[in-house]
Amino acid sequence: MIELIIIAIWLMLPAYVPNPLAAVFGGGKPIDGGRTMGDGKRILGDGKTYRGLLVGITCGLLIGLLQMGLVSNGIAVSGVTLPAFGISTAGSVIVILAMSCGSLFGDMFMSFFKRRLGLKRGAPLPVIDQLDFVLGAWMFTYLASPVWFTANFSAWLIVTVLVITPMLHLVTNIIGYFIGVKNEPW
Repeated sequence: MIELIIIAIWLMLPAYVPNPLAAVFGGGKPIDGGRTMGDGKRILGDGKTYRGLLVGITCGLLIGLLQMGLVSNGIAVSGVTLPAFGISTAGSVIVILAMSCGSLFGDMFMSFFKRRLGLKRGAPLPVIDQLDFVLGAWMFTYLASPVWFTANFSAWLIVTVLVITPMLHLVTNIIGYFIGVKNEPW
């Protein structure tokens, strides 16, 4: 079980990192430009900004590149050999970018959905808030490299990610709340 958790966190790091760092270093012009839809509600809201998107994708890519370097040097954690992100360098970068971008776009899609439901920025939507970015990352990654995705994300690994992610999400949100980046601890 520990091996599954280590591999799950390792593979998901390029998806886990973008959202909190987009929140910390984001701000500025909202992606929706303040526009509303026909229902009078914002498209995404002020929390989704160009700076946050760029910073999040960049940080996800950087963590993935660091992981690529560590794997090429044969790193293991607690005796667990960590998987690579692709067969080639270009393939690895594509997978990492897909995970980073998918993470942020999954979160943006749910923001769009939450606005349609009339939920304000920061309003909780249990389970969806904790897994939207995971599903986005998986969708983009599968589309970018279905062979790599199916080779690395077994059913047990998927279940492990779905179980540990809400716990990790809660911990990072509580930290964000206490350092003043988030207005609510969920």
